[in-house]
Amino acid sequence: MMMDDPALVKAIRSGDVQATRLLVERFHGIVFGLCYRMLSHRQDAEDVTQETFLRALRAIFGFDAEKPIRPWLLEIAANRCRTALAMRAKRPRLAPVSEVEDPADSRAGVRDPDDLAGELKAAIDRLRPEYRLVFLLYHEQDLAYDEIARSLGRPVGTIKIWLHRARAELASHLARRGIGR
Repeated sequence: MMMDDPALVKAIRSGDVQATRLLVERFHGIVFGLCYRMLSHRQDAEDVTQETFLRALRAIFGFDAEKPIRPWLLEIAANRCRTALAMRAKRPRLAPVSEVEDPADSRAGVRDPDDLAGELKAAIDRLRPEYRLVFLLYHEQDLAYDEIARSLGRPVGTIKIWLHRARAELASHLARRGIGR
């Protein structure tokens, strides 16, 4: 069953369970992907993804049905991720043994020259949360500056600065690791 966004919102508002299921099926991967990239922890990302859809469904009657659903859901997810990161910062958490860095990794250069994706992921994970969020929303979710600004409640200029700083930090990290010379 294929519906455009306004028809999907209308069907959900009328109580159509299939439409609710369609909303989750259509946007689950995008929302989970953002949450996982922001939180770097599968269980936390699953929890925040579920919370995102619950909040969206509760707020569906206040949503402007003429607007696209995707940026709105990503806005909710981004806010939930920021909350989860803030809560995580307040409580100490032991790193699983698999996440403890190997002391040999601290040397300059790439361990496996074919693992550019791994190096890039590590560099993204080291960004400040707000820089990482803007970077992911722009580059992975293809949101425009104004959509990101609206979803984060920040001016477009701030979003551009954060994105610039994120790119600069990524470039610096990759250069230190011997990539891109």
